[in-house]
Amino acid sequence: MDSNSTSTLVAELKGSRALRPRSFFVARSLPMASQQKEFFAKPISLVGPTAADLESTAQLEKLLREAGLYESPEESAAREEVLRDLQGIVDRWVKQLAVQHGYPDAMVDEATALLLPFGSYRLGVHGRGSDIDALVVGPSYVDRDHDFFVVLAGLLAETEAVTHLLPVPGAHVPVMKLRFRGVQVDLVYASVGLPAVTRGLDLSDRSVLRGLDHATARSLNGMRVADEILRLVPDAAAFRTALRCVKHWAKARGVYSNVSGFLGGVAWAILVARVCQLYPNAAPSMLVHRFFKVFSQWEWAMAPVMLRDIEHDAELGLPVWDARRSPRDRAHLMPVITPAYPCMNACYNVSAATLRVIREQIAAGHAACQEIAAGGRGWDALFQPFQFFRAHKSYLQVDATVAGGEDELREWKGWVESRLRQLVAGVERDTAGELLCHPHPHAYDAEPSGLQCSFSFFVGVSTKPAPPPPPPPQQQPRQRGKFDLRATTEAFMQDVYTYEFWRPGMELAVAHVRRKDLPAHVLQQIRQNGGDLKRKRGDDGSNSSSSSSSSLSSSPSPSSGDSDSGPRSSSRAKLHPSR
Repeated sequence: MDSNSTSTLVAELKGSRALRPRSFFVARSLPMASQQKEFFAKPISLVGPTAADLESTAQLEKLLREAGLYESPEESAAREEVLRDLQGIVDRWVKQLAVQHGYPDAMVDEATALLLPFGSYRLGVHGRGSDIDALVVGPSYVDRDHDFFVVLAGLLAETEAVTHLLPVPGAHVPVMKLRFRGVQVDLVYASVGLPAVTRGLDLSDRSVLRGLDHATARSLNGMRVADEILRLVPDAAAFRTALRCVKHWAKARGVYSNVSGFLGGVAWAILVARVCQLYPNAAPSMLVHRFFKVFSQWEWAMAPVMLRDIEHDAELGLPVWDARRSPRDRAHLMPVITPAYPCMNACYNVSAATLRVIREQIAAGHAACQEIAAGGRGWDALFQPFQFFRAHKSYLQVDATVAGGEDELREWKGWVESRLRQLVAGVERDTAGELLCHPHPHAYDAEPSGLQCSFSFFVGVSTKPAPPPPPPPQQQPRQRGKFDLRATTEAFMQDVYTYEFWRPGMELAVAHVRRKDLPAHVLQQIRQNGGDLKRKRGDDGSNSSSSSSSSLSSSPSPSSGDSDSGPRSSSRAKLHPSR
C-alpha cells in the first residue's frame, strides 16, 4: 500500500467518529426500486492491480484449490441432485397438506414449495464437504411448528437417503438438520401470506414480509442478505476469492463459529464485502491484505460495519438493529449489520472474551500479510492453524454424555455448545475480569462405549496481565488469591439442564484441567491433526491452577501449583437436574 493510500485509510478509520456515525444515523425508508447499487462511503482507493498483484492472486488461488476449497464438477452435480430430490420431497409434502385441508384438486395440483439455497452456496463460495443452507418457502396454510417440524420431519425420517435428522425448533432461527446422501443440509422454513407459492416469487420484494412473525422474517433473511451482498459488491468474482481465503483463515485460527461467540459465514462475508467497497478495483490478493489492515485498526465500539444505510419501514414494523433507539443494540460489542431489511447484527453473539480473541487473530493475520508482502513468506503462512492447547496451561473441560447413542449425542452436543457462551461470560463476570476465557469452537468426541457416547469442549483460562507493581512497601508481600469457580460452573450446569427435551442419560460435568492432564482421546486427536503441545517458556502467560474443584490460582509461583512436573488429578463438578 502506498503512502497516500495509507494516509487515506488512517484518516477514514480515525474519522469514523464523524463519518460513520453520521451516515449510520441516516435511516431511510425507501422503496426497493428506487435504490441503486450504492456504496456506504467513498472508496479509499480506485487503484487497480499490478502484475505482481495478479501473480500473487494466482498463487493464492492455487493454494486454495489445493486445500479443497473448490469442489469438482462431479461434486457440484451431486449437490445439485440433492437439491432436486429435496425439492421433490417438499412438493409432495405440500400437496399432502393441501389434500388434508380439503382444497380442490386444481389447487392441490398446483400446490408446491420453494427450496432455495442461501449462505455459502448462494454466495458461490462453497467447497468440498460444505453443507447446504436451504430455505423452504411454503403457502399460508403450512405452518412451521407442526407441518414443518413434525409432518415434513416424518417424511424425511422415512426417506432412505436421509440420515442424522435433527429438528431444532427452539433455535434463534428454527432449523432442521439432516444428511442427504452424505451431504449436510440445514433447512429453515418460512410460510408467506399467499395461498399458493409460485416459482417466480420475488423474495427481494418487501411485501413478502407482511404479517410474518420475527422467526419467519429471520428465516427469509438468509437468502435476502446473500442476494443483497452480491448486489452491493463491485466485483463478485474478486469478492468470492477473497471470502474463500478469509473463511479458510478464520477456520484455521479458531474464530469461525457463530454459536461459540465468534463470527459465522454471513458476518465474514459482510466484512469482506465492505473491504471490496473500499477498494473496488483491487485483485483478491490485494483485498486480503487490505482486509487485515482495515480491521486490525477498526474501532468496533464507534463504527458498525455496514454495506448500506439502515432502513426502517413503518408499514411492516419489523425490529431493525438501530443503536440510536435501542439500548440493547448499543450494548453490542461488534456490530456487523446485514444489508437487507430488516437489518440485524450478524455478530450479536460476540462477547468481550471472543472479541478479544478475534482482535488478536486479526492482528496476527495482519502481521502475516506484512511478511508475505515483504516477500519473506508464502501464502501458507496466513493459514497456519492456531495451536489452542499450546496457548494456555489451564482449561475448563466441559464433558457431556448420553446413554442413547449417536443421534442423542448430536442433539445434546448442539444444546451444550449453544450454552457455552454463558459459561465464558460467567467466569469473566464472577472474577471481575481477572480471569480471561478463550473458548475453543471444536468438540472432541470420545470413543463410544455401547450406546454411551461423550464429547468434550474446552475453554482456555488465563489471568489478566497485571500492571507494573508499585515500589514494594516495607512489609511481607501479599499473595494474590485463588478464584473459586464452583458457583459459576454449577449455575452454568443448572442452565444447561433447563433443556426442554432433557431425558435421563443426558449428563454434564465441568472440570478444571491442566494442559498435561488432557484426556487421552483429546491428545490423540490433537496429534492426528498435526498439533503439538510442546511450547517455549513464557509463550502464553497463562495462569496456574489449584487442586480444588473449578478453582484457579492467580499466583504464578510453582508452590501454588504452577509447575508442570508431578502428577495432578483434575477436579470435577457434576450436577444432575432436579426433576
